Amino acid sequence: MSEPKEINPILRQVLELGPPLAFFVIYLWLRDRTFTFGGTEYSGFIVATVVFVPIMLSAMGILWRLTGQLSRLQIFTAFMVIIFGGLTAWFNDERFFKMKTTIVYGIFSALLGIGLLQKRSYLEWIMSGMLPMQHEGWMIFTRRLCLAFAVLAVANEFVWRTMSTDLWVKIETFGFPLALFFFMWWQIMALQRYMTEPEADGSRK
Repeated sequence: MSEPKEINPILRQVLELGPPLAFFVIYLWLRDRTFTFGGTEYSGFIVATVVFVPIMLSAMGILWRLTGQLSRLQIFTAFMVIIFGGLTAWFNDERFFKMKTTIVYGIFSALLGIGLLQKRSYLEWIMSGMLPMQHEGWMIFTRRLCLAFAVLAVANEFVWRTMSTDLWVKIETFGFPLALFFFMWWQIMALQRYMTEPEADGSRK
């Protein structure tokens, strides 16, 4: 397997964060409009969802082309977006796309929980190359992230079931990702005592 290629960090951020931002902009543009296809009326939210899917797949295709690699998380997320985006369009029901976030966070929490029951950290398996840390630290991090994903899943259910679509789109695009980013940053800072020095290539001959 070929080594992943490095690309400009700004370009990577554009390809990874651009599709959700594009969905947000398209939704704001179309939210008050109704479209008719084949005799069926579709809301601006449904159309924005359908447009979002090829945008996200195109961005991932470009990223794969440039780097030669996609993470398991990116592949899984793409799969879920395709499935629930398709269900949203097929049934003309925006609830499917809103539930997608709950299911994604719920599956992440469940997978980490299964690993914990096996006294393993799947998080360590995925991220150990990027974040050198003792096994004990990985177990603590995994327990906390498992709980965080469960909280986000419950929060998404509460938001989409009790609040407006406008508010859900804003929280989905900015609120949940920012909450997860700051949680991850907080945990990395809190677990500094478990960090280890990465092994230097060629340090032993």
